[in-house]
Amino acid sequence: MLKSTYKVSKMDCPSEEAMIRMKLEGISSIRNLIFDIEKRKLTVIHTDDDPEIEKFLDDLDLGSSKLETISVKDNEFADTSSKQSKLLWTVLIINFAFFIIEITTGIISRSMGLVADSLDMLADSIVYGLSLWAVGSTFIRKKKVAVLSGYFQLILALLGLTEVIRRFISFEHVPDFRSMIVVSILALIANSVCLFLLQKSKSSEAHMKASLIFTSNDLIINIGVIVAGVLVFLTKSKYPDLIIGSIVFIIVVRGSLRILKLGK
Repeated sequence: MLKSTYKVSKMDCPSEEAMIRMKLEGISSIRNLIFDIEKRKLTVIHTDDDPEIEKFLDDLDLGSSKLETISVKDNEFADTSSKQSKLLWTVLIINFAFFIIEITTGIISRSMGLVADSLDMLADSIVYGLSLWAVGSTFIRKKKVAVLSGYFQLILALLGLTEVIRRFISFEHVPDFRSMIVVSILALIANSVCLFLLQKSKSSEAHMKASLIFTSNDLIINIGVIVAGVLVFLTKSKYPDLIIGSIVFIIVVRGSLRILKLGK
């Protein structure tokens, strides 16, 4: 058995990880992929010295370069996918549940910050779902799911930005700051639970570490919406909500474009 280590300089979130998994899955010699997002390293456990691994990584244009290839024992790297899948399912369900809660309360309370944050939760759910789908699914099916998910998310985010612009230039009622603060605090608690579970796993490969990075970013967004709610209360103005909504929608657009790369 061989262990090849690669430096992937542009790998910094679950989108790149999913992209790499989908690209390399057709190579029969690969037995396991181990990701270290913090150090931007990929470890490939494979049976043969297959040149297609490097070629496929180069095709992704993520700045990959091989560091070393060494021989290892067959049982040195046990597959922990079952344990990781359970944890990812938990994080996915929490994120998707709060997508439903936030988009519903955001529409009712007229808060674009909550609507935007809900789409960020949806973006995370899509990435986790794609990673989970990677087990036992065909390459063509995963490409279709990635493309459909990416376009769906992009369309929603662009519609959200359009609505933000409309609200900037027209008269609108001030959003309900109570809903903004209360729901965002609940989302902050939910993301804190996800962060605790991910940290508790102590996994060096990142479904876990990448998911941990995404969840840490979510905490910052939650706090941003809470601050916007407080500013809405203090200023009696719609603008703090619209500003935070715009920022989060832009983040969601960037995430959707990354997901669309999975379908290429």
